[in-house]
Amino acid sequence: MSHFSVSFSKPAFRRPTFTTTAFLVVSSLLLLCCPPATAYVDPASGKPNPARVLRGFEAPEQKWSPGHRGVDMALAVGSPVVAAEDGVVAFVGTVAGKPVVSITHADGVRTTYQPVHGTVKQGQEVREGQVIGRLGNPVDGYPGLHWGALIAKDTYIDPLTLLDMPVIRLKPL
Repeated sequence: MSHFSVSFSKPAFRRPTFTTTAFLVVSSLLLLCCPPATAYVDPASGKPNPARVLRGFEAPEQKWSPGHRGVDMALAVGSPVVAAEDGVVAFVGTVAGKPVVSITHADGVRTTYQPVHGTVKQGQEVREGQVIGRLGNPVDGYPGLHWGALIAKDTYIDPLTLLDMPVIRLKPL
């Protein structure tokens, strides 16, 4: 007569290593006490929040349809315009009679600035907040800086989504 024995063992429990625990603790502390870095700044003010928007983004129904493929930011003619993020100047020149500067950023976004008389050169590396030109006279009937953002050849996004939203605090009466 043969005896069969069946034994069940508890699944092995692995204790977290010191390295894993330390990583989790440090990561948690960084998330709790350090604010995230801002990626872009308002090219009219150089601040991480949008200043005064005169006209908002209006995505066209189709890529070829009319729309407002950017935002118009309040800025006086002759005022400096700054790079919204680090990047490389992709274009400085005139498009359809408007002076334009465009910058390609490491995240694949290309920002456009018009009517801006560029003080930078194509291929030049620029830093966030660096002056790239001066605002020209309006050429389309709308005042201020027209700021656009593309993520592909004909795919525009609302550039305000690249900025931090302002913190609104209500004060008691």
